[in-house]
Amino acid sequence: MAHAAPDSRLLSTCAGPVPIRPQGGYSVGSGRQVSRRAALTTGLLGLGGLGLADLLRLRDAQGGEKGGTTGHDDTAVIFVWLPGGPPHLETYDMKPDAPAEVRGAFRPIRTNVAGIDVCELLPLHARCADRYSIIRSVTHDFADHGGGHKRFLTGRAPKEPTGFVNDFPMAGSFVSRFRPAAVAGIPGYTALVDAGRQHVDTFSFGAAYLGSSHTPYIVDGDPSTPQFQVPSLSLEEQMERRLSDRAGLSASLDRLRREVDAGTSMRAKDDFDARALDMLTSPAAREAFDLSRESDRTRDRYGRHRFGQRALLARRLVEAGSTFVTVVMEHPGGEMPLNCCYNWDSHAVNCHIFDDAKWRMPFYDQAVTALVEDLAARGLDRRVLLVVTGEFGRTPRLENQLGTQTKVHQPGRDHWPGAQSILVAGGGLAMGQVVGSTDARGGYPKDRPLSPNDVWATVYRHLGIDQELAVPDLGGRPMPILPSGEPIRELIG
Repeated sequence: MAHAAPDSRLLSTCAGPVPIRPQGGYSVGSGRQVSRRAALTTGLLGLGGLGLADLLRLRDAQGGEKGGTTGHDDTAVIFVWLPGGPPHLETYDMKPDAPAEVRGAFRPIRTNVAGIDVCELLPLHARCADRYSIIRSVTHDFADHGGGHKRFLTGRAPKEPTGFVNDFPMAGSFVSRFRPAAVAGIPGYTALVDAGRQHVDTFSFGAAYLGSSHTPYIVDGDPSTPQFQVPSLSLEEQMERRLSDRAGLSASLDRLRREVDAGTSMRAKDDFDARALDMLTSPAAREAFDLSRESDRTRDRYGRHRFGQRALLARRLVEAGSTFVTVVMEHPGGEMPLNCCYNWDSHAVNCHIFDDAKWRMPFYDQAVTALVEDLAARGLDRRVLLVVTGEFGRTPRLENQLGTQTKVHQPGRDHWPGAQSILVAGGGLAMGQVVGSTDARGGYPKDRPLSPNDVWATVYRHLGIDQELAVPDLGGRPMPILPSGEPIRELIG
């Protein structure tokens, strides 16, 4: 689904609202016209309905400001999003001494850090706990998926507690606004999602009053398959049909780049088209998205599934110069057992929570730990901050209901914003520790209660973005990037 056309409203900048108008032969929205050169260069496939050149034009009109940053131009964030809400009692906050209806079926195991235990289904986590920290005391008030997404991702209480359309910008959109990519031709803000999940409002990734140019460059599909292609970096089928063979295709692209490099009349087209073309034909962009450049050993280490290859792609992107990469982990790929769930929404009506965990956790364990260890091994663990979370946790008390698919009674857990666990790694932060704790049943923080805003304050600090910087909304009212929250002191030292 396409974004609403932005040319009929004002998009704000720090200097005040700036009207966005079509330039250089373009109009934006469902009736846009594409220039001759855009047609030549495969249509400039869109970002949620906007062409890549449109995206760059909008971004420039909005300023692409770095005001409010403090010189952390080489830092980046990988944000792993677990939609549905992972069960903290089956991952990072187990309660082995609680009653059976609370503790569940699994037992904790020791890690290589004294005092840190994780679920027995996460043995690879146990080997590298010195490389990550766990926050166990994050809490908020929104139990609906839509409200939970909006509350967590924007750092603000949503005006509407249901639905996924943002009233306020997702944190990644602020990063896009103030910390664009460090390398030309590399998308600064990317989201990696399953096929069919590419709409910006599927996960409350909307940019609200920052405008559509600050939504992520969404790459959907399964990067573990040979058929995987990146939108806007591969030629449209229509264009391929017009070329006689792959050699002709290669020659055409080479000729196109020579013409641009030689400064022919195409160079006279506006700079936005040139930058869009640069991304489309940029060796840096193509190399960053090309997983075949990784060794079989590395790809196997991450796992030949959606979780693993998406995590590996995120590492390649931040290494190439991206600033913020969201990795959505829902379905790990392959055939899903009947008693399991597409994502982490482990109600009893959706799945048998313990059977779902036995199926899902090995994929998750492999992908996340490979990413944690690879960032460290490649010397990226100071420059790149990894955050792994969902919108909330799950209820301390198990429920038993009739499964929609299985038609038998089975255990599950409901939505629970009272407490959730979050994994963080890298970013030059203090690793190998647990921050905060929950009560004996895992229902609420026992000490060190934190909010999603404290997590985002830590992220913004890492990126060098001043969270108190005010940005006008569509009504011209100054809105701080983050209205509350402080960097988590145990992590920053």
